Amino acid sequence: MSYLAEIPYGAYWSTPFCRWQGSFSNLHSLEFAAHVVKGEIARRDIDGNLLDYGVLGMSVPQQHAFYGLPWVTGMAGLGHVGGPTIGQACATSVRCILNGAQEIDSGQATASLVLAADRVSNGPQVYYPNPAGPGGTGRSENWTMDNFGCDPLGGHSMLATAENVAREYGITTEQQHEVVLRRQEQYGDALADDHAFQKRYMTLPFEVPRPNFKKTATILDGDEGLTTSTAEGLAGLRPVMQDGTITFGGQTHPADGNAGLIVATPDKARELSQDDNIQVKILGVGQARVELAMMPKATVPAARAALAQAGITADRLDAVKTHNPFAAGDVYFAAELGVDIATMNNYGCSLIWGHPQGPMGLRSVIELIEELAAKGGGYGLFSGCAAGDTGMAIVIQVTDRT
Repeated sequence: MSYLAEIPYGAYWSTPFCRWQGSFSNLHSLEFAAHVVKGEIARRDIDGNLLDYGVLGMSVPQQHAFYGLPWVTGMAGLGHVGGPTIGQACATSVRCILNGAQEIDSGQATASLVLAADRVSNGPQVYYPNPAGPGGTGRSENWTMDNFGCDPLGGHSMLATAENVAREYGITTEQQHEVVLRRQEQYGDALADDHAFQKRYMTLPFEVPRPNFKKTATILDGDEGLTTSTAEGLAGLRPVMQDGTITFGGQTHPADGNAGLIVATPDKARELSQDDNIQVKILGVGQARVELAMMPKATVPAARAALAQAGITADRLDAVKTHNPFAAGDVYFAAELGVDIATMNNYGCSLIWGHPQGPMGLRSVIELIEELAAKGGGYGLFSGCAAGDTGMAIVIQVTDRT
């Protein structure tokens, strides 16, 4: 299968990702996303009048987020663009791409702006009134920390889901640390030649605005706050959970950032593309839910569903990206799908550059496109797990339009 909607080559972008409580920690994520959209559309000489639909993905609310996508596009100078706001934890980006593509396939739109933005830093403290409570007292929630630590369906943490998979499949700490070191090498390739790969889609150096967006607060050369692991350093780490296998070195870190991507009809894709000889097709999308407290497993059935819709098998893939909040997830994924664990996630992944939830998948898909373009084309797969033991995946093809 192939969707009508295409991704115009080069009509996408991502900010650097910053470790939480870093340089983006005091920027309103939606105002920041609008600021970035405005600049990136102008930088690519994209005519905003060609856009007639939008979808926003986010997982951590910000003040006035009730107004969602229309507020963001209005701030970005795209006041004619409307659409929904979607949240599906770390599967948000693929869900948003699918929503934008379906709007085009159904004839409701011709060019969809897909945005994802999250600030995990300084997450909201939510108070839920309860007039029937003792003395009228309600309940409160730390949006970020409480939900990291507890799935309300089973009472377990996200870390526990990864330990459950590692235990069931005999994945050792040493295997996980080998993956971390390999992913770090691959990320280093994206930094080579003054960030040449990242500059294919990311504006660097990146000017971080002040919260009022009138002046520049600081300038980033790339992703901020990353940890550089060594074999010796990893070997000295103890598992976080008692009798577990996963160390702090074998998992990602929360982060802040945003990303954007356009999907359009073939005619508009050519018009919006930075190189109309390159065609980026959406071939298949899949979703899955696995058994309770086994979240990292969801990447596999989601990938299989996307591959089945695309009509190809895993051995035909030329590039693979995963959302891997835990290195153990890549060990499981590679073994189940029969792909080479050493060549997955070239140039970077969420294990290394962090976990801002909503935009994480968009950046992964963008890097997948650029990796395939650098290879001269081919098939690519991105698959990611998400809260609630769910996952979503997407298969794309980069080819020469002529």
